[in-house]
Amino acid sequence: MSGVSTHGEQLLERVLERAERMLEQLETRLPPSRVPADWSAPAYRWRRPGVLKPVHHPHRVEMDNLLGIDDQKAELARNTEQFVRGLPANNVLLWGSRGTGKSSLIKAMLTRYADDGLRLVEVDKQDLVDLPDIVDPLRERPERFVLFSDDLSFEANDPSYKALKATLDGSVAAAPDNVLIYATSNRRHLLPEYMSDNENTRVMDGEIHHGEAVEEKISLSERFGLWLSFYPFDQDHYLEIVFRYLDLLEVPVADAHEARQAALRWALARGSRSGRVAWQFARDYAGRHLGGAA
Repeated sequence: MSGVSTHGEQLLERVLERAERMLEQLETRLPPSRVPADWSAPAYRWRRPGVLKPVHHPHRVEMDNLLGIDDQKAELARNTEQFVRGLPANNVLLWGSRGTGKSSLIKAMLTRYADDGLRLVEVDKQDLVDLPDIVDPLRERPERFVLFSDDLSFEANDPSYKALKATLDGSVAAAPDNVLIYATSNRRHLLPEYMSDNENTRVMDGEIHHGEAVEEKISLSERFGLWLSFYPFDQDHYLEIVFRYLDLLEVPVADAHEARQAALRWALARGSRSGRVAWQFARDYAGRHLGGAA
């Protein structure tokens, strides 16, 4: 009898162990209990599963330190000020050359208008499918939220593309008045464009109504009410930005000509004259000269 009892106990133990493993697997698939957000932060990051993570020390960017984009600064500041005042305002697409200040300009809006109730929520491209869940807890808040998605680029069948399109204009749920979307991209229409798109007199890949296919490609970007375009800097603008950054880093420049030539060589090596390249050069120059290197 003792042998039967021992066998039964071992069988029961194996069954319990298997049930415990199944419960652990099931827990990973269940939606998490929603944790109340810390609404005291000026900025947030959306992180799966379903959490707004507070950012108490966001990257502060001052408007005056963004050079060569005065028109874009004025337009985005005007739109953002309308928004924080409760007036009608538009979702914004900032598109154009890399390193020209698109993301920094959005961060500068938070620096300028945080005291007026503006809040920034950073949403990664792959998390745009969660937009309805992100927007829902913001709807009843008194703050004004800008959803910030950086460096967007989609394929036509991307689920994030469809979610963003529906949120901007087309979802059955009304968009809340206290939420806007500011997005940056190197592409004007956020989707890849091909030479064949212009050959609309021919049938491409079996597409009968080719013009409708092209319209679909531009329909997302058209849902942004305000477009701001960013172009590569010329040499004078690039050097102006370099010296502004050197001044901010409090670097003594004994030989301005030598610094200019070094900055131009730095840009040439990287194949770009941009604000980002200027900042990288200024940091390198500061590190070498403030540290006493030759």
